Amino acid sequence: MKLLAIDTATEALSVALLHDGEVDGRFEVIGRGHAERLLPMVDEMLAGAGWSLASLDAIAFGRGPGAFTGVRIAVSVAQGLAFGAGLPLIPVSDLAALGFQALLQARTEGHAATAALACLDARMGEVYAAVVRGRVDGGVDLLSERLLRPELVTLEGLDGGEAAVGAGHGFSAHVSMAPALGPRLVATYPSLLPRAHEIARLAALEFVAGRVVAAEEGQPVYLRDDVATRSTRSPGI
Repeated sequence: MKLLAIDTATEALSVALLHDGEVDGRFEVIGRGHAERLLPMVDEMLAGAGWSLASLDAIAFGRGPGAFTGVRIAVSVAQGLAFGAGLPLIPVSDLAALGFQALLQARTEGHAATAALACLDARMGEVYAAVVRGRVDGGVDLLSERLLRPELVTLEGLDGGEAAVGAGHGFSAHVSMAPALGPRLVATYPSLLPRAHEIARLAALEFVAGRVVAAEEGQPVYLRDDVATRSTRSPGI
């Protein structure tokens, strides 16, 4: 399996290639200029691997939530590349990818956390927050995905005894949030941002399960524009 993954939902820009379970990627915090840098980075990564778009099995992208412009860039570029090469798309929640990254880091540090609270600063006194639980197959389940005021963020969906870790700059933007969640939040990683690396790994599981979409069906998830309906649906990945 060969996958290309891209993400531009935050101030970071990242591109990753996955081949038979191994991931090679680039990650840069650039603030602005995603539209100008994304395609050159894709070209550089593909050339370095000796791949062409036609050699790929699918393209994965961070479908949000995140910065409106950044999310639109990832969706439009993924759609354009997929249309041109006749490839399917795999949309992946940026919060699921962030939570997955946090769980991997927690594991290396010896924390017995089974879930993560991914939280990105959404500005205007709000955060994008999602509870993400690890699965036995190495993937994650997205239990909730919402736009909330920080004081309303909870570990919704977890059992009473489950420990979790937090990730994302929502925790640094709203420093009172982590203490309010209590001792079940055993660690926080406020510097983590979604990356194409984890998007690629989650997308590989989706591909094996047959959960892909046609290029024209790749859609962004903003939450702020559609929070009333999207946050009450089963969020998938």
